[in-house]
Amino acid sequence: MEARQRRPAPSADSPGEPIKKVAREPTSSSFSVLDVLRVAGGILLFSSALSYLTTSGTSLTWGYNPWWTRAQEWKNILRRPVYLTDEELKAYDGTDPTKPIYLALNGTIYDVSISPTTYGPGGSYHFFAGRDAARAFLTGCFGTDSVPDLRGVEQMYLPLEPWEKPPAADASDDEKAKHAALEKRAREKRKTMSKGDLKNRSAQELRKARLSVQEGLEHWHQLFRGDKGKAYRQVGEVKREKGWLEKLPKRTLCEQAEKGRPVRKYED
Repeated sequence: MEARQRRPAPSADSPGEPIKKVAREPTSSSFSVLDVLRVAGGILLFSSALSYLTTSGTSLTWGYNPWWTRAQEWKNILRRPVYLTDEELKAYDGTDPTKPIYLALNGTIYDVSISPTTYGPGGSYHFFAGRDAARAFLTGCFGTDSVPDLRGVEQMYLPLEPWEKPPAADASDDEKAKHAALEKRAREKRKTMSKGDLKNRSAQELRKARLSVQEGLEHWHQLFRGDKGKAYRQVGEVKREKGWLEKLPKRTLCEQAEKGRPVRKYED
């Protein structure tokens, strides 16, 4: 029997059969959009869980409570807004159990039915229900200022000269002495100021006072919108005829607001 002769393996020097190269798929170290979304979702989920544990289950957003995080606000989008006159608004003061409890703030109507013991009959803030008491929310004079007229309210933030607000009769001798020194500096400073300087100062103080009014109202709007965690919600607006404000008699600043006005300070 003839022995079969093996074919020698091709050496590096001799050309043999061509070696086929296996193509490798290119690798990439970059993240895909799906990877980014997964990471972002994981971080958001972890943050929400940590917020839930830290706040004893009261918030998933670390106390941040904008309208778009509240399911109730999304439901409100599907509801038709409520439009009531000031007279019609009175019927929603909580005395009728078949109707919700509404209050208004500077023309915006809010539903506060979730707190009947506060805004319903016998509640500590029942006088706000069924009306727009924007002025009282700022001045604190609930008995006389439960009206929407805000004209002149900025005066409560305008500073008085020291001689316009003397110390109380029962003030100590030390307090009276300090006030006398302040009044002296104020009169001396005023003498050095031109009419233009006084006018500019008054204009700046008026702008700041009006800004304080806006900020004060916004504080309450945030509460009744539900931004501060209360389950209140905005439901509509008050209907008023054009020029309604001019038909009302102008009000003076109530006693409590007048007493709270600041005194203009002067540097030594």
